Amino acid sequence: MEYTVIRSRRKTVGIQIKNGRVVIRAPLGLSDARIGQAVESRRAWIEAHLKQAELRLEQIGQITPLSEEELRELTLRAKQVIPQRVAYYAQQIGVPYGRVTIRRQRTRWGSCSSKGNLNFNCLLMLTPPQTLDSVVVHELCHRKVMNHSKAFYREVYRVFPEYDKWHGWLKQNESALMGRLGERE
Repeated sequence: MEYTVIRSRRKTVGIQIKNGRVVIRAPLGLSDARIGQAVESRRAWIEAHLKQAELRLEQIGQITPLSEEELRELTLRAKQVIPQRVAYYAQQIGVPYGRVTIRRQRTRWGSCSSKGNLNFNCLLMLTPPQTLDSVVVHELCHRKVMNHSKAFYREVYRVFPEYDKWHGWLKQNESALMGRLGERE
């Protein structure tokens, strides 16, 4: 089985299936033999997830990309809806924020700069409202905690108890949604 190893200052081995490829995240000092053992012990899980990824990639091939006009309409709708959701949740969380920008991003659903500016993907308009809210809450909580620590997620769950459900929906449908952008530069 082929896989890519990324070593970093972590304590455990993590296995990801990304774009139909196996990525192993390993501690800096872990030997290749130990990494191989970890991969072998999770072979069934890896193969099952590779199969799922293959099916998702096949589905993307069947997805019709949005036209330029459809993307413009989606962006306009996002510019109307998302700032309202940001204002609503910012008040609940008790945080200020800067500019709200809508983009056509291929790899992110949202981001928060250290200055408090928020970026959101226009494709969020194709998701259930709860999924959009989960991304808005996630980014606004970074106004309190600029990392993904336990304290950060405590704040997320305090405001949005169903975060895992809707974040999971987004992860499950991410490839198909991003495929709607087509092959644009």
